[in-house]
Parts: sequence; structure tokens; C-alpha cells
Amino acid sequence: MPEIAAQLSETPAPDASASAGVVVRLANVSVRYGRNFALRDVVATFESGAVGLLGPNGAGKSTMIKSLLGFVRPDQGQMTVLGLDVRTSPLEIRARIGYMPENDAHIPGMNAVSFVAYCGELAGLAAVDAIQRAHEVLYYVGLGEARYRNVETYSTGMKQRIKLAQALVHDPDLLFLDEPTNGMDPKGRDEMLELIRDLAHNKGVNLILSSHLLPDVEYTCDRVVVMDKGRIAAQGPIAELKGPRGSVYELRAKIDADRLVTALRAAGMDCHATDEDVMRVFVPEGLTARAVFEVAARERIQLRHLRPSVPTLEDVFARAVGEE
Repeated sequence: MPEIAAQLSETPAPDASASAGVVVRLANVSVRYGRNFALRDVVATFESGAVGLLGPNGAGKSTMIKSLLGFVRPDQGQMTVLGLDVRTSPLEIRARIGYMPENDAHIPGMNAVSFVAYCGELAGLAAVDAIQRAHEVLYYVGLGEARYRNVETYSTGMKQRIKLAQALVHDPDLLFLDEPTNGMDPKGRDEMLELIRDLAHNKGVNLILSSHLLPDVEYTCDRVVVMDKGRIAAQGPIAELKGPRGSVYELRAKIDADRLVTALRAAGMDCHATDEDVMRVFVPEGLTARAVFEVAARERIQLRHLRPSVPTLEDVFARAVGEE
């Protein structure tokens, strides 16, 4: 495994257009299916490094990726990938990117080495180079011991890994990863995220990770583009989007939590619940925790728990899509 990681780290670096600045740009892009817009006047930039494409199911993430690959033709707008116009250079773009689709895309009857090598040949590698690279990437993604098994015998987690392997085999300048942890158990999910993080932060691979899972994006990516209902709700470095805009507190109320939420919002403080019966309160600049206590006292509601918290990507998402 160390040898394989070393070989991957020694692969040629992408050219300047792929390694610096913007790798993907969308300008006023709209895609419509019948009367419904999957993308509506989207303006977005994806810079080099690891960028998360975040949004709930149905937000338009997969449609955006398929449009960038040239599989879906937009009704309006312009898109560039690695400096190339999607309308005029789709084949050249596909030769320089790796795509890990959301759905299974293996070929029954082929073992893992043959399948990944075949994908490498389709991307332009010579047969002998494709076989060599297939062995390398299969070891890298953790399928070295199972590389001679037919892919249809693989578990869901193993199929996710082989999709990553075929996306990597030709050493692309940019990776599109569409819901890469779908269907994986917790251990497999953690291992997949470690692979993605390693690719982005240690191997210098540019990637766009499309997911509806906030922890996946926060762990692996430095920047994020947040989508909601076919539009861009927010975009930028995660650290900046989580940055100071007041203070964040976690609290529990003894009774009448709903009434407290209403009162806090009326006082200008954003508030939303979490899965652990803990409310997160966003206190604007100029106010302190004392303002929360004053609202609770006025409503005669006892607070069981109040402590400062660190802003998370969940907070960014909630503000962006209006779920405070």
C-alpha cells in the first residue's frame, strides 16, 4: 500500500489551468425538464482543490454535473471546465476528468482489474499502461485482495470503491464525485472519506464532491457551493462562511421549547433544533448570551443548558436555505 500511494503521489501534476484558479465556471445556466427548472440562472465558480457541492436531494446537483459532462444540454448559459467550453469541447473535457457516478456503472462478467483497465483504455491509456494503473488504483482504494473477483459479486461498499478506482485510473485533472458514500456502512463510509481527503489534501487532486450529507463535505472539502431548488444559495470557503456573524449557543429549555423559539426569533435571534433535542441559537453582533436569558425570563421559561458553540457547516446550510 505505501508503494501504491507513493506511485500515485508521483503522477504528473495538472497543468496551470487545472491546478490554479477556477477549474469550473457556470454563467447564468438554466436547465428545464418540461415546465420544471432543475437549474435556474446558476452562477457559480469552483476553484482548484476540494469543493463541496451541497444540497438536499432534488436540489439540482446531479443535473449540474451531467451538464458539465455534456450529457445534458442547458436551455441557456455558458459553462467551462478546465478552461474548455462544454458546448464545443465535451470529448476533450471528458478525457481530462474522472467521474464517479451516483448509480452503479459496472459491466457484469468482468473482474475488477479488467473493468478498471477497460475504463483506462476508454480514457486513452495504452493497454499495458491501463493494466498497470488498474492494479495501482485498486490497491489504493482497498480492493487489492479482491481485484480478480467479478464486480457483480461485490458488496455495496466495494462497488463504491471500484467506481472511485475507475475515475482515478487515467490520472485525471479533475474528479467529479456524485454521492460517493451512498449505501456504505459507517466503517466503509469513514474509509471512503479518508480516501477522498487524502486525494484532495495529500495527492493534490482537484475534486468536486456532490453530497446531501453535511459532515462528508465539511470533513473533505475546503470550499462549498450550496444549492437549493435549482439555485445557488451560498458559495465560498467553508471557514469564511462559518466565520463571525455574531455568536452561536446551544441550549435546552425545561418546557415550552416552541414558545421560546418564537420569542427568540421575535428578538432577532435565529434558532433551529438539532437531532439531539438541543437548539442552536445565533445571536447577532452586539448582543450576548444575556439577551437569551432575558428572553427566557420574560417568557418564564427555565433554561436547562446554555453554552457557546462553534459554527458548523450545518449552520451555514440552514442560513443559506432559510431553515433557521
